[in-house]
Amino acid sequence: MPVLSDAEIAEAVRQLPGWEQRGNSIAKEFAFDDFMGSVGFVNRVAEPAEAMNHHPDLAISWNRVTVSLSTHSEGGVTDNDLRLAAQVDRLA
Repeated sequence: MPVLSDAEIAEAVRQLPGWEQRGNSIAKEFAFDDFMGSVGFVNRVAEPAEAMNHHPDLAISWNRVTVSLSTHSEGGVTDNDLRLAAQVDRLA
């Protein structure tokens, strides 16, 4: 799967509110009421990520979860990352 150019990523994140390019990845922070809300969200994200065999970097900080997506085997952002980002948004 080819890595997207910076221009392609910029166009794609315009369609994914709150997502931004951070180096070779796209990322978004999600806020919840409490720690358990954050953990529940991470658990919901795990299922589609596992089904796609495409695993995000997830960082929990009490009521916030930062999701970072990159296709590590390709060295950057691919269409898989954009598809998973859209699914993550629906799960939030």
